[in-house]
Amino acid sequence: MNIEKLVLDLCAYGDEQEWFEFKENWFQPEVLGEYVSALSNAAAFHYKAQAYFVWGVNDETHEVVGTTFNQYGDYNKEPYQNFLARNLSPSINFSFEEAVIDDKRVVVLVIPAAEEIPTAFKEKRYIRIGSSKANLKDYPKREIQLFKILDGRVETIETLAAKYQELTFSKLFGYYGSKGIVLNEKTFEKNLGLRNKNGEYNLLAQLLSDNSHFPLRVSIFEGKTKGSNLFSVREFGNNCLLYTLDEVLRYADVLNLIQTDESERVVERPETPLFDNKAFREAIINAVLHNLWVSGNEPMISVFSDRIEILSRGTLPPAQTMEGFFLGESVPVNEKLSEIFLQLHISEKSGRGVPKIIETYGKEAFTFRENSIVVTIPLHRIKKVGNKVGNKVGNKKGLNARRQRIITEMRDNPNITTSELHQILGISETAVENNLTFLKENGYVERVGSKKTGYWKVLE
Repeated sequence: MNIEKLVLDLCAYGDEQEWFEFKENWFQPEVLGEYVSALSNAAAFHYKAQAYFVWGVNDETHEVVGTTFNQYGDYNKEPYQNFLARNLSPSINFSFEEAVIDDKRVVVLVIPAAEEIPTAFKEKRYIRIGSSKANLKDYPKREIQLFKILDGRVETIETLAAKYQELTFSKLFGYYGSKGIVLNEKTFEKNLGLRNKNGEYNLLAQLLSDNSHFPLRVSIFEGKTKGSNLFSVREFGNNCLLYTLDEVLRYADVLNLIQTDESERVVERPETPLFDNKAFREAIINAVLHNLWVSGNEPMISVFSDRIEILSRGTLPPAQTMEGFFLGESVPVNEKLSEIFLQLHISEKSGRGVPKIIETYGKEAFTFRENSIVVTIPLHRIKKVGNKVGNKVGNKKGLNARRQRIITEMRDNPNITTSELHQILGISETAVENNLTFLKENGYVERVGSKKTGYWKVLE
């Protein structure tokens, strides 16, 4: 193992991940044992073969500063490494490695990922939550997910065998070359993690191959629902996923018409795009990156007269919280694909994608369904389109994405209930009622009949 390269690769991360930890000279024998348990379990949770505890690196700046830590010391009159091995269960083959980087000494504790059952220290199991160490039993969702992973009951794009095994990668080499990175023909499969433990090409390899067999479709509808006339369907793929993504992002320039208001003749007329291109870009990249590809389905992009909906398969990963999601704390659904996107500068570790969308369109742009996440990007039209108008006129207030979504659901199902809207939108029933009150008071919808037996009428 090349310890110098390993340490420098870890330092290149923008922040610490749950499967490695940086310290300078810190040493607390009992707590370190808990860290070993936490890191071993975190490595398994994130499908890493190993975790790392590194001395000699500043945990804030990731600068190599050197260390005086002595891995050969004693604890309670016993060699510390013996103490650590004796209290870990099941036994794991950890090792202390040492290197000198720029004349500075670093020590790395290499920790194998848990196998079959979680790793415990003194009969207690720990896990990493962000950069913190926690007792695994205090996080039951993670505990359940970890056991599923260890039992082999959770498939990922790295473990699931590709449906097609005769794969070629000339386009992948070309894409990397266009970014100034040269792939080694002998090692690229291993370095990119394109084979599973059985030596088969995995789903990640299929996605990155010359023909992924996964197209991305952009469907354009005349009206505000899928029941309206379908103008066109543009299909991008079946290509290497990286090129497919580029093609969809370029197509945004075709969709994003630049409008000028000619209602008043002035020398300079402001130009207004249909939607914010940066928010659209972040939504598309996130949809592709975090799509649950193992479900066998690709993301969906639907363009309506008043909005664009970008649907990604799957839900928040078990390690993610709703609060963390909105704060931009990225928890990748597809770990290795995330690393590749970072390497190619398609995405970045700053986690600004979701905050960028929120900054432009608010949290209501996100809808969490049972098996998907939808980002709704409203279209800002300054002119009438037939009988349809981008924004309400007169003294009626404008609609945010959530209220537009409620109206869409009412068109599709006039008998929809508050409880059903609560499930679809992922908000409380009180919040649903508040939005319904707004829509009724501002003349967007009308309730016909009683609350129990009536129906909704959209007034547009």
